[in-house]
Amino acid sequence: MKFPAILALAAAGVGAAGWAYARFIEPGRFDITHLDLTLPGLPSAFDGYRIVHLSDLHYDGVMNARRMAEIAAHARAARPDMVAFTGDFVTAEKGFDTAELTRFLRALYAPDGVFAVLGNHDHVGHRHALRLALADARVLELANSVYTVRRGDPVLHLAGVDSLYRKKARLDVVIEALPNDDAPVILLAHEPDIADMAAPLGRFALQLSGHAHGGQIVLPFVTALGLPEHGRRYVNGLYLVKRMFVYANRGLGMTSAPLRFNCRPEIAVITLRAPARHAPKCVTPRSGRSL
Repeated sequence: MKFPAILALAAAGVGAAGWAYARFIEPGRFDITHLDLTLPGLPSAFDGYRIVHLSDLHYDGVMNARRMAEIAAHARAARPDMVAFTGDFVTAEKGFDTAELTRFLRALYAPDGVFAVLGNHDHVGHRHALRLALADARVLELANSVYTVRRGDPVLHLAGVDSLYRKKARLDVVIEALPNDDAPVILLAHEPDIADMAAPLGRFALQLSGHAHGGQIVLPFVTALGLPEHGRRYVNGLYLVKRMFVYANRGLGMTSAPLRFNCRPEIAVITLRAPARHAPKCVTPRSGRSL
């Protein structure tokens, strides 16, 4: 066999192996990301408060019951005070088993509750069935609304906006609903690029988002071409936008090509710290002021 033919066969073999890894192996290898964040104004009663942040389940057949049970087990093992889910529970135009999704949601237990916002996919064909599943599982949807967590007198506010992609996000309604106090506010927003609108308001300490899947297939040039609208500036990990932290979760499932490469699915465990007890984090900006 001539050398060019050998090279072609080798390249084909490597390509096939890479495809098999991206299709069958990496999507099931969950990263558990642990992050400590010092929030300005966080009362000492909330020092050590733990949030499990999940996003982009995309329960569509590729994401199956076995994998969902594993996600729920990892989430419970983190012993969170709160679970925050930032949308795209399902995939547009694809069916799902409502009972199975409800079982998964019920398995996400936290003492202060499980909270969610809807993503852009959730609004296409499935919104009513999904909201029934959330209600049955006692997951509180924050659709342009606010919830307050209390530790006696000290409070922490949790706000949520509906999908920016679907033109349903109403930051003005959220701001109006927030109490007139100095307590920190955590914003749940499916699309991370809403940070450019939320941060200048000066009211949010932390934004939790998903949507971009961290790029899903992380390769030069390929990643940028696949990023969705409103998920192109804050794609993966921690950023500082003005004085607001933004965490862009890589998500759990997949859309478009059912592949993940160099971008494992993620369960984020975020521990909040009070500034009186912990020095502020040292910020080392990269492009887009990621940390």
